[in-house]
Amino acid sequence: MGAIKKVPGFQLIMLLVFSLGFTVNAQADEVLDSINEAMESYKNGKYTEAVGNLDYASQLIRQKRAEMLKTLLPDPLPGWTGENASSQTAGLAMLGGMLVAKRIYRKDLSRVTMEITDSPALQSIMTMFSSLMFTTAGGGRLKRIKGQKAMINYVPDNRRGEITVMVENRCMLSIKGEDVGEQDLLDYASAVNYKKLKEF
Repeated sequence: MGAIKKVPGFQLIMLLVFSLGFTVNAQADEVLDSINEAMESYKNGKYTEAVGNLDYASQLIRQKRAEMLKTLLPDPLPGWTGENASSQTAGLAMLGGMLVAKRIYRKDLSRVTMEITDSPALQSIMTMFSSLMFTTAGGGRLKRIKGQKAMINYVPDNRRGEITVMVENRCMLSIKGEDVGEQDLLDYASAVNYKKLKEF
């Protein structure tokens, strides 16, 4: 460390290196590029072009969030296998910029499909979900899973069912099963990290 302190201008050199590194990384980020282009277009009075660049940047950000949402899908339970998770996004005009992450789990003939949907527009659906009349009319019943309100629809004769969980009035978790027991669906619903989902 003593030798480093004796080098003239060392701190200034390192500051320039870090600054250059940050600039390179920033320029390599397509989101920042689009925002910078939008700013330039706005300054030059090209408002349509500016809006287009901002819309493109916001869509890229939603894609990044969708990739993060995939990581909140749980690993396969013991004895099960899981396919690679997938995700998709929608523009602001559709359900306020909806994000969906999906993963399919299998064990022998059993299949469980889990989807997480994130959208501000889900608040209106929550009103219906909270209505006891709505849930019982569809043959469903209410249950708390790890502190979260859930609606369960399961047909033992067909070994098919679905669990729907609403989180923070913004995220909807859907767990659909074919040739499964109800406990399988409950186990997958319990495998979700709801704390991280709330913080998403």
